Amino acid sequence: MHRGEPNRKMSKTTAIVLAAGQGKRMNAQVAKQYLILKDKPVMYYSLKAFEDSNVDEIILVTGNGQVDYCREQIVAFYQMNKVTKIIEGGKERYDSVYRAFKSIEETDYVLIHDGARPFITPNMINNMMQQVKIYEACIVGTPVKETIKVVNPAGIVIDTPNRDTLWSVQTPQAFAYASIRKAYDVLYKEEGMKSMTVTDDAMVYEAYIKHPIKMIMGDYKNLKLTTEEDLNVAKTWMEEMGDRTVM
Repeated sequence: MHRGEPNRKMSKTTAIVLAAGQGKRMNAQVAKQYLILKDKPVMYYSLKAFEDSNVDEIILVTGNGQVDYCREQIVAFYQMNKVTKIIEGGKERYDSVYRAFKSIEETDYVLIHDGARPFITPNMINNMMQQVKIYEACIVGTPVKETIKVVNPAGIVIDTPNRDTLWSVQTPQAFAYASIRKAYDVLYKEEGMKSMTVTDDAMVYEAYIKHPIKMIMGDYKNLKLTTEEDLNVAKTWMEEMGDRTVM
């Protein structure tokens, strides 16, 4: 800093890792975030990526009655020092995100990530941190590879959208905290979208903040573990990575 230049406040970035889902489609006796992948629970890999990234703090959102377990068996055991809070999630995904928001004392940017995406990397996180400071809102995704059909409730195809404009959205999703918090505050005040299926944070931002969202190229391996098939694919990838696993 040059002499006479005013002090500049360093920005703070908070990561929210969502691990409160029940994972009913996985057909497992335990929630998918606790399933073992290469000798470690699935959620470990997301937390480790954020731990090794440039984020300042991590808020872990877990299921009801799981806070103590996560604190002792995940955060403390694997020495996740950037985890500053572990809180219980809500009924729906957006409830869990909002609870995390209300636990934040001060931050400038937030990255929201599904804990069931174990192949996130510190490099991707750091790139999102850089991009959100430019665009204020950005999400990571990949172009779809297959033709998409719009089908009505009777199972009849009614439209074929242009594949060139379609992307499959992943996480993390990054926002200027003041803006995404405002969007969620309005959501809960009006309860307009809560009757709809809110599947990601960008939907809330799109509805209430009139500002463009930048799509950032992600990775086709940034898979969300939803079904048994996804878990089997993840295990295969982990075996192929072997000692090259950076997470």
